[in-house]
Amino acid sequence: MNSNEPNLSGRRPLKVRSSRLAQRFARYLSGKNITPNQISLLSIVSAAIAALAFLLVPLTSGIGRDACYVVVALGIQGRLLCNLFDGMVAVEGGKSTPAGELFNDMPDRVSDALILIAAGYALLDITWGGILGWLTAILAILTAYVRTLATAIGAPTRFLGPMAKQQRMALLTAAAIGCIIENTYGDHNWTLFIALIAMALGCLATLYRRTRAAYEFLQQHPL
Repeated sequence: MNSNEPNLSGRRPLKVRSSRLAQRFARYLSGKNITPNQISLLSIVSAAIAALAFLLVPLTSGIGRDACYVVVALGIQGRLLCNLFDGMVAVEGGKSTPAGELFNDMPDRVSDALILIAAGYALLDITWGGILGWLTAILAILTAYVRTLATAIGAPTRFLGPMAKQQRMALLTAAAIGCIIENTYGDHNWTLFIALIAMALGCLATLYRRTRAAYEFLQQHPL
């Protein structure tokens, strides 16, 4: 499914969900005494690990700083894997619960805030990095708010970008890897700064596209 098309199921379209490896691991988890809600909460733990590593960046140097960036990348990917498997265990594994949607959405907002705010404070050459991190986090959360609001008032769910969750986390993972390369040439992490600026601008574009899509649908399909 293209992200521009109406999504009647409410699930984010992910190609990786159909891979054999993902389906096999989802079946494995489904057979264990693990609930989708527990997996969703585990995503916050992964995000917190990434956030802590970001906060340690200004306090470290050399190999220690490189290690922080590696932990950031792994923590972000761990968060995304939790986001993938909580839904697969719930739907394909038949373990969905009445409160599942709450656990599916709220941990994502917490994870976004933890990672993006900490990323701002990790900036080495920008005195207002914390402000940038907070701004980016607010914009990211607003993109999710507009999506869920649109769905709540009758519009189809659309996971429009250019800065939906997967794109944000991919950009931040790439930035962490870029910072490792940059760290070999001095105590700078401009790659992270550029990524946060791009993310903030991308979130603004995402807000516009999602709001416009919801507005046009509701205008054409009045309740």
